[in-house]
Amino acid sequence: MKKEPSVNTLDSFRLDGARALVTGASRGIGQAIALALAEAGADVAIAARSTEALRGTAEQIARTGRDAFPLAGDFSVPEAAAEVVTRAAETLGGLDTVVHCAGVLPTLPDGSPILAPLQDTEQEDWNTVLTVNLNASAALCRQAHRYLVGSTRAAVVLLSSTSGLIGSPTMEAYAASKAAQVSLARSLGVGWARQGIRVNALCAGWTRTDLTAPFEDAVPVSEWLMSHVPMGRWAEPEEVARAALFLTSPASSYLTGTALALDGGVSVPDGGLAGIPKPPPPPSSAAA
Repeated sequence: MKKEPSVNTLDSFRLDGARALVTGASRGIGQAIALALAEAGADVAIAARSTEALRGTAEQIARTGRDAFPLAGDFSVPEAAAEVVTRAAETLGGLDTVVHCAGVLPTLPDGSPILAPLQDTEQEDWNTVLTVNLNASAALCRQAHRYLVGSTRAAVVLLSSTSGLIGSPTMEAYAASKAAQVSLARSLGVGWARQGIRVNALCAGWTRTDLTAPFEDAVPVSEWLMSHVPMGRWAEPEEVARAALFLTSPASSYLTGTALALDGGVSVPDGGLAGIPKPPPPPSSAAA
């Protein structure tokens, strides 16, 4: 006899009563994900470097009728990730969902990204990126496990990147950290499966955010980048957020240890060569 579904399809995307933590939630993808989880019924602890930066996100969540709890945490500080998890769990009364979006590129003093071959960069830049993007991921997951193991719908999503799936010259530290997040999600997804904790990576492609604004604003660079995307356009943060909602909801209840590429097809082998003429790369001065 065929088993009848316990809930209908649309309801399987609901997170009513879930207790969620979203890092990097002050803007961009993290903000969009926090809002999507709230709209699906979750109460959300939101983390960023300062609570002031989270005011806008908290106000948007409040308008959905759910509770938002801003938490400050600078993930360049080794102890910060575990402290954020503990405060989130204590505030929410436990944890069901963790979405880790906080991440950095090496930057210049004015905030613009440093794009340079590995041999022309400093070890300090590498260390900063790996500390925030990878070490904080491990610390966050390690601390979250003690709370997630008590949940009946535990899900972790590490916001990785297409850069972790393909070669990314001049972004080696960022790409390496994102590839490591994929590996971490695969290992934890398998290791924690029998404990009822699902872990997946979400590999976003070129998405309109403050982080990518320097690339998008330089028209020759943006056009060249989009010529390598089979769908030919930038993603919106809300599109990434919908994928994160899927990965955290019962709709993906049999999915763990995977890396979902939301990138317009750019990571498909030779996907960027699928009949799309490519203009020459922009001058190096524009790319910088």
